[in-house]
Amino acid sequence: MRQGIFVVAVCLILPAISRAGNLFIQPTTTLQAQTSNNTSAADSFQSQTNGNLGATNISRVDLHTLLYPGTTTKIYAHFMPWFGDPRHMAVGYNSQDPAQIHRQITDMIGRGIDGMIIDWYGSRDTFTNTTTLRVMAEAEQHPGFKFAIMIDKGAIKLSSCSGCTPQQALIEQIHYVEKTFIPSPAYMRINGRPMITNFDVELHYPSVDWAAAAATTTTNPIFIFEDASGFTHVVSGGSYSWVRPSTTDFGMAYMTKFYDAGLAYPQLETIGASYKGFNDTLASWGLNRIMTQWCGHTWLQTFAKINSLYNSTNQLDALQLPTWNDYEEGTEVETGIDNCMSVSAGISGNLLQWSVNGYEDTLDHYVVYISTDGQNLMPLNAMGAGSHSLDVCGYSPEQRHYTLYVQAVGKPTIRNRMSNAVSYTPHCSNGPSSISLGASPAALQVKSGRSTSAKVTVTPISGSFTGAVALSCSGLPVGVSCSFVPSSVTPGAQVVSSKLTVTATISPMKDRRRQTRRSPLRYAFWLPSFGVMGMAIAVAGGGSTRKVVGRIAWLLVLALITCSLVSCGGTGNSHQPITSTDTPSQTFTIAVNGSSGDQNVSTSVTLTIQ
Repeated sequence: MRQGIFVVAVCLILPAISRAGNLFIQPTTTLQAQTSNNTSAADSFQSQTNGNLGATNISRVDLHTLLYPGTTTKIYAHFMPWFGDPRHMAVGYNSQDPAQIHRQITDMIGRGIDGMIIDWYGSRDTFTNTTTLRVMAEAEQHPGFKFAIMIDKGAIKLSSCSGCTPQQALIEQIHYVEKTFIPSPAYMRINGRPMITNFDVELHYPSVDWAAAAATTTTNPIFIFEDASGFTHVVSGGSYSWVRPSTTDFGMAYMTKFYDAGLAYPQLETIGASYKGFNDTLASWGLNRIMTQWCGHTWLQTFAKINSLYNSTNQLDALQLPTWNDYEEGTEVETGIDNCMSVSAGISGNLLQWSVNGYEDTLDHYVVYISTDGQNLMPLNAMGAGSHSLDVCGYSPEQRHYTLYVQAVGKPTIRNRMSNAVSYTPHCSNGPSSISLGASPAALQVKSGRSTSAKVTVTPISGSFTGAVALSCSGLPVGVSCSFVPSSVTPGAQVVSSKLTVTATISPMKDRRRQTRRSPLRYAFWLPSFGVMGMAIAVAGGGSTRKVVGRIAWLLVLALITCSLVSCGGTGNSHQPITSTDTPSQTFTIAVNGSSGDQNVSTSVTLTIQ
């Protein structure tokens, strides 16, 4: 997956405004708005033990940015229409509520989702059918947003006509879809044909004959089936993939098999899948199936799998998110995805600096906010993931008190994090700079483990500048260092220069992967082992020191074995996040700074690490 690229909504990131040489604060948002629930989930929804994140502030960067450049792939949300029905858990809203349906569709559109596939339980299941009818009405109010029907296996049972066979029930429900939903201008079509898919109908009713059912239709629908075998179905127009919690590799082998099958049938529709994980321990029908989320990495891996097989000249037709809102099986992305991290910030002179505790590879970018009251915020700058500092003096702030924040914006649908408030009073030059800074070339490339260099020039703007100018770098990503020869220069009346050397001791991506395997979560799983050890040692009390030491040694071995069995890093699945063996290019913006007394100047250099 391409790194170092971030997308910023125009309505959010505005340039800092200068007036008469001073920073003019014009708030465009608030601290509350940037930290409170910005999803269609109920404000009252709390985090669950199955991994569903409580209602919070998440990244609304377009989901398509997680796909390969130049993508035309459609992204659909798999939608459950049944909450508020007493047969299902309470999530704080009623799926039939038109206002809630409006919030959900506008939320989906705001994340870049092109439509929804509704898990439909048939015309006689009053609750879900009512929701579906209202979803159709709302979808029609949003040009370009589409919906389609997935006939769930439950429709054959819950909506069967009296005395009907499964075959007759299926045909009746297809006819209802043709009459009720397909005429909608918002109904999803493939090459002009309305799409109908199903979930496990044949698995539970193997006697059904889809070819016979298709022969009774009047709208010539295209039928989409499931898994790699769906491409070879007798009336198949294509197939979709799903989340497979029973796998031990996050479903990667299953997905590879599915995509390979899709590539072998280019004339058929291929609908892939991207999911955050799975956990059905709270479902009344649960089988204790768990696919851990790995702090957002399961989600990112599913996109990386697509990107390894498709590109702008070989496009994936569509992508389904299983699911938008299945809270009971722990697959919902409506509330967002937790990335298990935090961001902290501080000020050093006029340099705002920040660091993250956790997984920076789950971030899209940073936004620096400035405020005069700590609550009403103006975005000062947006910087790519890997940046860790900003010279505030570059914005000519007035001599007054400010509050600064750094927001770590997650990759699409991943949770955003806001730093602590940073109190700041400027200590900048009282007048215009007497020197300027430049770098040539201003765009550098370097391979991991090697160095590259640029010429940094310090130019006196007027007259002679007799102070020594100390040179430094800021905003360096992890694993990258810089040095200057000489480290300070005195311009006088002439342009002087220094050689900047940038060294990439290790690829930041590789370093982040290394950090991923050192998750703080892993150590939590030592605690039960030490608890058992402590009890055992207490029981083993008495005896000689040599015997006690021997027992402790054996117990340490036992603890290590126990830890290895649970992977010391999470629950459910015992696998670390899967990462590609290839390290893609990453581009960062670093600042080259020059300081002398009250003079602080800087210039930007882009660094691409290959």
